[in-house]
Amino acid sequence: MYITTALLRRASSSSSNTSTAGKRLISSLSKKSVSNSASSPISSNFNQKNQRSLSFYSALRTAQRWSHGVDWKSPASLGAQIRIASSAASLFQRNIATMASENAFKRILTSLPKPSGGEFGKFYSLPALNDPRIEICCPCIIAFQKFAFKCPAVIIKSYLSISNFSNRVVGLQVPVDLVIDHSVQVDVAGSENAVKANMELEFQRNKERFAFLKWGSNAFHNMLVVPPGSGIVHQVNLEYLGRVVFNTGGMLYPDSVVGTDSHTTMIDGLGVAGWGVGGIEAEAAMLGQPMSMVLPGVVGFKLSGKLKNGVTATDLVLTVTQMLRKHGVVGKFVEFYGNGVGEISLADRATIANMSPEYGATMGFFPVDHVTLQYLKLTGRSDETVAMIEAYLRANKIFVDYSEPQQERVYTSYLDLNLADVEPCISGPKRPHDRVPLREMKVDWHSCLDNKVGFKGFSVPKEAQEKVIKFSFHGQPAELKHGSVVIAAITSCTNTSNPSVMLGAALVAKKACELGLQVKPWIKTSLAPGSGVVTKYLQKSGLQKYLNEQGFHIVGYGCTTCIGNSGDLDESVAAAISENDIVAAAVLSGNRNFEGRVHPLTRANYLASPPLVVAYALAGTVDIDFNKEPIGVNKDGKNVYFKDIWPSTEEIAEVVQSSVLPEMFKSTYEAITMGNAMWNQLSVPTSKLYSWDPNSTYIHEPPYFKNMTMDPPGPHGVKDAYCLLNFGDSITTDHISPAGSIHKDSPAAKYLVERGVDHKDFNSYGSRRGNDEIMARGTFANIRLVNKLLNGEVGPKTLHIPTGERLSVFDAAMRYKSAGVHTIVLAGAEYGSGSSRDWAAKGPMLLGVKAVIAKSFERIHRSNLVGMGIVPLCFKSGEDADTLGLTGHERYTIDLPSNINEIRPGQDVTIQTDTGKSFTCTVRFDTEVELAYFNHGGILPYVIRQLTNQ
Repeated sequence: MYITTALLRRASSSSSNTSTAGKRLISSLSKKSVSNSASSPISSNFNQKNQRSLSFYSALRTAQRWSHGVDWKSPASLGAQIRIASSAASLFQRNIATMASENAFKRILTSLPKPSGGEFGKFYSLPALNDPRIEICCPCIIAFQKFAFKCPAVIIKSYLSISNFSNRVVGLQVPVDLVIDHSVQVDVAGSENAVKANMELEFQRNKERFAFLKWGSNAFHNMLVVPPGSGIVHQVNLEYLGRVVFNTGGMLYPDSVVGTDSHTTMIDGLGVAGWGVGGIEAEAAMLGQPMSMVLPGVVGFKLSGKLKNGVTATDLVLTVTQMLRKHGVVGKFVEFYGNGVGEISLADRATIANMSPEYGATMGFFPVDHVTLQYLKLTGRSDETVAMIEAYLRANKIFVDYSEPQQERVYTSYLDLNLADVEPCISGPKRPHDRVPLREMKVDWHSCLDNKVGFKGFSVPKEAQEKVIKFSFHGQPAELKHGSVVIAAITSCTNTSNPSVMLGAALVAKKACELGLQVKPWIKTSLAPGSGVVTKYLQKSGLQKYLNEQGFHIVGYGCTTCIGNSGDLDESVAAAISENDIVAAAVLSGNRNFEGRVHPLTRANYLASPPLVVAYALAGTVDIDFNKEPIGVNKDGKNVYFKDIWPSTEEIAEVVQSSVLPEMFKSTYEAITMGNAMWNQLSVPTSKLYSWDPNSTYIHEPPYFKNMTMDPPGPHGVKDAYCLLNFGDSITTDHISPAGSIHKDSPAAKYLVERGVDHKDFNSYGSRRGNDEIMARGTFANIRLVNKLLNGEVGPKTLHIPTGERLSVFDAAMRYKSAGVHTIVLAGAEYGSGSSRDWAAKGPMLLGVKAVIAKSFERIHRSNLVGMGIVPLCFKSGEDADTLGLTGHERYTIDLPSNINEIRPGQDVTIQTDTGKSFTCTVRFDTEVELAYFNHGGILPYVIRQLTNQ
């Protein structure tokens, strides 16, 4: 399979003695230099300026050891050979330190000639290994079960706090680049002045935090901050940073990336192997700590055929998301293959790769082919660079040429999809994988109104389903009913990087304007591109003016509505919703629609393509059958239907061809690091030590290292713990640690008011992540939380079991903590799905949670729990709290050995309750490295002790 090379490179870092010349860790814009390890035998010859990926030579040393001791040409079954190789892996790992100091593959170091003469550089040739495994499957998955690697650079987004490192003792051990792309809010919409107005408000609210970040860029010699307004990291990575193949000092090797945002996977659409990690791992990586993981299975997803006319990339990705979530790919890699891959554009592939977190995979990978090369040229990469990439990949037989016979490859499991079967759809109202075909939307909506409260239900009584609420909107008559659209947002890295859907949306707006249709003024409309390139091609096409006429003015460059930065609704609209219990809807071109995420007042949230966002805004409701009911009435009084405003695939392609030009990408990214006037005018102290302001509500000295001793505390069990919360399935990190607005009645709001902060200045949880006092109070503060301890009551409360009182989760946790009592959380499947949000683990730790017992965990969140010293445990297959008769009113004891050497990754433990029930769970420490973190009370104390001892 074509992800072989990336995995080879990762496996080669199994020891801290291995070269750290490697992998880039990104969730933002960066051209920062990355240093190579001195231990590398050829690193001294590397040009460090462009070093971003683990050198391929070290991986090939790894591969040579695999070929010894196992007869890979024998007629034994592949499965048997895999078992043999797995047993040999430990021997390999013991020898890897020696390997790191050798260049065992000098014999296959090969020159890559240029067609015009001379050479592009040298590379280590995979075909020269003469190893048949490279042709049929991934060698790393055969030879390894676990590995660790070091990151030479860390790039983080603005939501990740660096306050943990702002003291004399700790300095950043690797270069760190940070992008500020998650703090802009849609305060002003429907205005030509929206971008400027929103940025001014962004700086007013976040001046203290921005100043702290700017101070950090000066105080730490190896930290760079990219200012607000530059775009969304993943789009910048796709259009600019992604190299596919590096030529560093004449040494060629493939690009790869690990990032602090879960949608780092977008780069997989470009043929660059990449995935997201949690912020806690990233913080440790900043301090030089290797990251560890269990190597995953790889699901082969075969695409055939071609998309039908009028079907978009968003329709495709929502279909793929539903299929893969149903198949079960959490913690696995997905590789797309087949002739159908050659029929979809690079931007469409990036859309599919972007939503890997939504379907649960570690990454969704597309190998490089002719479409990739075309995109690289389109986005301004030089002809010589593209020629080098193609030549290198062809020479290593990892370039896909659809004119040649395609060899069947070995995968863990298989799926297939005929692209012709994909139909227009949206997903919702509460989860990305709950896809609804457009033709079934009206029926599905009414089912949601009828169904009991859940992922597909609102439990609205029949007699109330048709009620219409009339109100005045700035002197105009207005009305709302269940399903009325109040937010329509073209937003998110998932879609704003795709010219076909962005220009498709503009064509819908144009057709609507020509027919005399107009979006209702009480619908909050917005357009937030992920890069300035979008603005350029919308202007070039002459279509931006039609979007503006429908209210879709550009509001900023960053992650807005999709993260919950949708801003306030008009007071009259908000009152009509809240006073009449209206199930209002948001339609957005985002990737997540979890409850309470988009806006507190939109209980129904649907993911849709940008053209469909415009269509639903025009219709004003999700309670519509686009095939049968009119969207509106034209200027002649005739009904206008969906088909009248929907552009054909050919129409869109023509506009893309004439409007999206290489010069746009070049000019945009030449100026990307220059910043803006507001950022450049920020004055910050020059001291190397940050002066903590005890009165600050943005930046607070973190508590993680207080009272820390140099001796690790050792592993802890759980004794007579109360259940803080009892959840069902699909509890997301948004449920655990919301990023959006701070509710006026929440513990965090009370904290702010007590310190003189007005409601208008509350800002968001995401913007206040530098203050642990606020974030602890914001833990489990999602207004749509459903806790079984409260018998289905919706809201951020729980039962304090000793007294029977209903309290906010924070207040209940503080009572338990002050009494010296442990707490645990019970949960169902997919616990911690969604964003790679470190506060979803930090917050529970600060609340005193010692363990989480769930049916299953999403990959990044499980890792984050381990990083904060919280024990993740899984029920045995077929069991959960309900089948075991657990109500959450019991007290729980989890006995773990006091000696860390007596705990094994993945071992079973018995959990006892005070009611006499006991059951067995699997401890989800997946590697020995994670056990070491647990022994130290978490990853950060572990790293601090390591650095101090050094």
